[in-house]
Amino acid sequence: MTNIIQTLADALAKQGYDTLTPVQDACIDPNLEGKDLLVSAQTGSGKTVGFGLAIGPTILDDDGHFGPAGRPLALCIAPTRELALQVKRELAWLYAGTGVTMASCVGGMDMRDERRTLDRGAHIVVATPGRLKDHVMRGSMDMSEIRAIVLDEADEMLDLGFREDLEFILGEAPATRRTLMFSATVPAAIAKLAKSYQKDSVRVATVSKESQHSDIEYRALSVANHDIDAAIINTLRYYDAPNAIVFCNTRASVTRLTTRLSNRGFATVALSGELSQQERSHALQAMRDGRAKVCVATDVAARGIDLPNLELVIHAELPTNAETLLHRSGRTGRAGRKGVSALIAPAKMKRRAMNLLSWGKLEATWANPPTADEVTARDQERLLEDPVWTEDVPADIAEFAAKLVALHAPEKIAAAYLRLFAGNNSAPEHLSDYKDSPQRPDRPDRPDRAPKERKEFGPSKWFSVDVGREGKAEARWLLPMICTAGGITKNEIGAIRIQPNETFVEIAEGAVAGFLKSVGSAMSLENQAKLTALDSAPNLGERGGPRKSKRDYDDKPRDSKPAYNRDDRPRKPRDTSTPPPSAQDNVAAIQPTHGSDDDARREKPRHKKSNFAKPERRDHGDAVVTTKKPYKAEGYKGKSDGPKPAYKGKTDGPKPAYKGKSEGYKGKSEGYKGKSDGPKSAYKGKPDGASGKPKAKANDTSKRFVPPGGKPKPRKPRA
Repeated sequence: MTNIIQTLADALAKQGYDTLTPVQDACIDPNLEGKDLLVSAQTGSGKTVGFGLAIGPTILDDDGHFGPAGRPLALCIAPTRELALQVKRELAWLYAGTGVTMASCVGGMDMRDERRTLDRGAHIVVATPGRLKDHVMRGSMDMSEIRAIVLDEADEMLDLGFREDLEFILGEAPATRRTLMFSATVPAAIAKLAKSYQKDSVRVATVSKESQHSDIEYRALSVANHDIDAAIINTLRYYDAPNAIVFCNTRASVTRLTTRLSNRGFATVALSGELSQQERSHALQAMRDGRAKVCVATDVAARGIDLPNLELVIHAELPTNAETLLHRSGRTGRAGRKGVSALIAPAKMKRRAMNLLSWGKLEATWANPPTADEVTARDQERLLEDPVWTEDVPADIAEFAAKLVALHAPEKIAAAYLRLFAGNNSAPEHLSDYKDSPQRPDRPDRPDRAPKERKEFGPSKWFSVDVGREGKAEARWLLPMICTAGGITKNEIGAIRIQPNETFVEIAEGAVAGFLKSVGSAMSLENQAKLTALDSAPNLGERGGPRKSKRDYDDKPRDSKPAYNRDDRPRKPRDTSTPPPSAQDNVAAIQPTHGSDDDARREKPRHKKSNFAKPERRDHGDAVVTTKKPYKAEGYKGKSDGPKPAYKGKTDGPKPAYKGKSEGYKGKSEGYKGKSDGPKSAYKGKPDGASGKPKAKANDTSKRFVPPGGKPKPRKPRA
């Protein structure tokens, strides 16, 4: 550590650093001082301390201290709030001896407090992209004296859609600044961003992809589809890590699993985007203080967080890609510590788990989750290895211990201690036997469709759940909920009858005692569903045959006429007195008769009205012979038998002369007077008795509007 500024070296020694990680050694290389860097290093390799050491010579004075706080000198940008606050804590102890003043600008915090802090002055500002852009646009963040900008987890910021914000921030910074990008991977988008906003950057790769996460033991646990929660509980109990993270893909899954683990006695906190910043900060602080041991989180919320005693990572839901798998697993095995990354791989997701491990070039040990017996055996080993057995007994405890030995036998005291020890931990789950490729019983005709043997359920007891069909109750989620709450499997559950407002469940009599003990005296299931024991089987009534379908409720009755069968039609008896006509007879039968042209034309058969009869079917044993009847040679008779009469008009005789509108109508030439022929005479109304409408009067109510369908009022007689 000879190349490190003395104030920073003192801070490292005070923190217990005797050696540096490869990425930290690369960052303090004298040949890279003052240059832009593009660093790719695995998660948990100490990148935060690395770029803190890298920007030291750029922002510190020659004596290793800061001057009075004013405009910011360094800017560190992180994708999430938790990571930004974590970076601030790391840089705070690293620069504690330099007189540093730090500020943070993250979402979820009071923007007015951040603005007042910036107005008082700061040397280093740690921020998230969105909030920092707001401060720059509002004028509360002056970037005129920025000397170094660090982009931590740059690939994640691009994945979250912060490209435009980063381009705006980098565009507002001075051109003489240093730009350092740190990322676990360097995809094409990161390389393009570095080319646009860095000057002759140096690429630093401290570890190859094939040797990533050498301190992490990967385990893939094959489980049945309905035993996922049970496998998570047994894994947490088996390893009993001081801190553990369980990753889910959605916020809803985080909420559900947090409730599930809390009900089983685990000290659990949640970490998801729907929580406020204060709630998320309290959750992480509870993990650091030891008040909580399990954190259920989404990918974005847990990005980059560092917990000191995190030894176990469980992937309750498989990630979408291998890069996310690496980032999740990187929460453990940090800074040389060992850790375990367990993938819960149900039968339906086993192929995906294998692909993720292959894409990430990771080797995992495939096994089944710890069973209840294995968890109990592991508890006994931890109990025997506890250092309490080698410690000296204090005087006050020794006095009471002697009193217990005098009152009870040693075996009884040991049994009581074991019961108390077991009561402080959640009981392990009993998993169903998982078979990688279950075989169907042999069947000679269809081995792939062998029928399953149905056995009688036997003695049982009925329970009711206060949710029914109107509450969207379905057997597919009621069954696992009852199994997990009561500590039973689906083999101990018989019939499930969903009613409009409640659901009846049948449970084997031998499993009732354990079921009630697991559910508890409150008789409460998940989602606040209440369970009630019934004295006898419920009266479900007679269903009366199979359940009706939509077709049974149609208003129109369907036609029940049987299908037509041409063989059932009546047949005409065959005339055996005359032989069937030959082909020559049929041809001769259709020849026209000789007569006049008009007669021949009329007698010629037409296609539209053919006189051919339908063919007749004759049965000769198994063969069916079809013959044609001869054509009827009678002359064609039209609408009338005689010749067509001559056309007669509408009236016999010559066409009458056209009569106009009136007999005495005279055209324009006869007595017509135009506009110029004298003055216009005064208008005289229509003569009495004319067919026109009478003149309207104001006091005549009969002319008022009558709506359609209404009856008009009777008119008053005219005076």
